[in-house]
Amino acid sequence: MSRILQVLNGQIVHPPPIWLMRQAGRYLPEYRALRSKAGGFLDLCYDPDMATEVSLQPIRRFQFDAAILFSDILVVPHALGQNLWFAEGEGPRLDPIDASTMLPDYDRQSFLAHLEPSFETVRRLRQTLTDETAVIGFCGAPWTVGSYMVAGRGTPDLAPIRHLARNNPDALQGIVDRLTEASIDYLCAQIDAGADIVQIFESWAQVLHGADFDRWSLQPITKIVEALKAHSPQTPIIVFPRKAPDGYPKIAEIPGVAGVSVDPDIDLAWAAADLQQHVAVQGNIDPDALIVGPDAIDSAIEQLSTSLMAGPWITNLGHGILPTTPIDHVHHLVKRVRDLVPVS
Repeated sequence: MSRILQVLNGQIVHPPPIWLMRQAGRYLPEYRALRSKAGGFLDLCYDPDMATEVSLQPIRRFQFDAAILFSDILVVPHALGQNLWFAEGEGPRLDPIDASTMLPDYDRQSFLAHLEPSFETVRRLRQTLTDETAVIGFCGAPWTVGSYMVAGRGTPDLAPIRHLARNNPDALQGIVDRLTEASIDYLCAQIDAGADIVQIFESWAQVLHGADFDRWSLQPITKIVEALKAHSPQTPIIVFPRKAPDGYPKIAEIPGVAGVSVDPDIDLAWAAADLQQHVAVQGNIDPDALIVGPDAIDSAIEQLSTSLMAGPWITNLGHGILPTTPIDHVHHLVKRVRDLVPVS
């Protein structure tokens, strides 16, 4: 069993395992070279040869404890029939939907057929890697994916989906329910293809509070977790409710959640006291620390080890690695983690 699976099964492992969100990406010259040959970003995601190669590149360089499927959370609405493209230098774009938009009936067979290249990528990763390196599948949470579907792009204030939630909650509920069903099918298929772990990214939960968080984030994520555990009880699930003001404890208490990824704003002493009793804690190095250099990296690792070493812990960033990150700094991070010794 891989070290990361041991941690997600509640064991304390020294030194802790490490992988990084967006570990396959633009900071690597080999990724940039392949991306230049691929054409568009979606071409890269939907080509199993290239997506497998990109997923393996950081494993070869850094010997991380897990490889994550190279894809994007927005392939789900794309597979549901929403037009998706990536504007160079601007990010994803979709044809926005609103209360007047009729979603097509959910065709599970065509949905999964559209995403078959990703499942093939997972199969190839699992066949290529040894058991010491876990394969992570993922999806975006319905609220997060829905925010892009409604706005047609990323919106820092999430105003379009917030307005829909306030003015026509039934319409938004239909979108969230559709995404919940599709996400279950998507993750189950990744597990069947060989994913050892799945992570649910709730990247835009910071605007949800109280009952709104419960309805639009907690409830659909709980439904996804329940369905995944019924399908594959042994597969650990990590949830990342990024910057959710009161959501972390609620997510950690969902039966079946094995790990919670935390962002850089989370107090680590609180995470140790309130989260580690329920789940493994993953995170929460500020991606900027990797750009600043060794002293900032050492400080972050010292804080993490001091706070979390007594419980199950996975070293990671508090958000995705930045494109300007120097490769030498990532090597330093990995070495610093591998050299950790148990706190006496």
